[in-house]
Amino acid sequence: MNKLIDFLEKHLVPIASKFGSQRHLVAIRDGFVAIMPLILIGSLGIMLNQFQFPGYQDLMKSIFGAAADGSPYFHSFGGTLWNGTFGVMSLVLCIALSYNLAKSYNSDSLAAALISFASLIIVYENATFFSFAGTTGLFVAILVAIVSTELFVKLLGNKKLVIKMPDSVPPAVSRSFASLLPAVIVISLFAILKCVLVTVGRPSLHQVVYDVIQAPLQGLAQGLGSAIIVALIIHVLWFFGLHGPNIILPITSALYTPAMEENMKLVQAGGNATNIITSSFFDNFVYLGGSGATLGLLIAIFIASRRRKSALMEQYGAVSKVAFGPGLFNINEPVVFGMPIVLNVRLLIPFLITPIILVLTTYFAMSSGLVPLTYIQTHWTIPPIIGGALATNSIAGGILAAVNLLISIVIYLPFAFMGHDEKVTADGSVSR
Repeated sequence: MNKLIDFLEKHLVPIASKFGSQRHLVAIRDGFVAIMPLILIGSLGIMLNQFQFPGYQDLMKSIFGAAADGSPYFHSFGGTLWNGTFGVMSLVLCIALSYNLAKSYNSDSLAAALISFASLIIVYENATFFSFAGTTGLFVAILVAIVSTELFVKLLGNKKLVIKMPDSVPPAVSRSFASLLPAVIVISLFAILKCVLVTVGRPSLHQVVYDVIQAPLQGLAQGLGSAIIVALIIHVLWFFGLHGPNIILPITSALYTPAMEENMKLVQAGGNATNIITSSFFDNFVYLGGSGATLGLLIAIFIASRRRKSALMEQYGAVSKVAFGPGLFNINEPVVFGMPIVLNVRLLIPFLITPIILVLTTYFAMSSGLVPLTYIQTHWTIPPIIGGALATNSIAGGILAAVNLLISIVIYLPFAFMGHDEKVTADGSVSR
């Protein structure tokens, strides 16, 4: 085991560290984080429209009335929230991503964001604008934001392209003129690209990218195997002290956010969700207490500490008491670094196995129809069980989350009892 850990630490950790600090991936991650409030607001609108509490729909109809076809007027509230959030997500992500990328270069981030937005609008096809303004157009929005920002930053660094104004001119005006020629060049290049696409008979860049790249990747992302791989990668990274969810967030967000939006649309239209794997799938049924379902570990330690007494158990118990409060809101850094789980071979097996088991139980519970699929995006800090009920808008979702929490406790319990006869020395090491 030590040889395996040494090998991974030598070869995997440096690669993962570089991957996690890569400028463009960090900008994508920060872009998604910046628009998270919009995602939550859009989800709130759908939840209010589709809330299944007995009598709720009839009450809202009696207050706001209903159209001739029976559809409640109050649904327009949730629909409006949707249009201003999920409906324009590609546009706002392009701006947020470009801003953060230019900021990493210490360049004019506001100008870069505006130029990226203009470049993205240029490559849209009028007939399909609203189809790709939301999450379906995320891949193109990411590509355009990165390419346009890189071009703009490099051109802005060319002194020959900078129009200098007299010192008496206000700074804001000087900055605008300084970025004028780089902006003209970047936007013109995207206009030329649009002309080429029209010439070759493929006017919609979004449709081309969706057919060739996005649709196949999203199809693969809905497989059980891919969900297991994602869970495994995240927890292997965590074991070495690297923030797994943050490192692969650019990838998971680009794949799972459109899946969540599609589920929302289907439910809003009166149908059933079809995508099993979404970000809410992981947040509310796998990461119970945080990555590794560590709330189960804390409860297992509480149980074990009542049955067995040792110096090591006292140390675990002390950390658990401090970590339990944050763990209820899925904040588990106190566990990961305080227990610790990082580079702790004793907890490696349950820390890797537990999320994989929970992926399996959740996937089969949802694919079999026992539990509705997730279609409401919840914030990752929503406590376990409550989050499961909210994400599926059902009691069954809460029950599944509770069952998963129980499974995590059962898996962690034998490992919590391990080493009860060990002692903690003055330097913090463990001896028998």
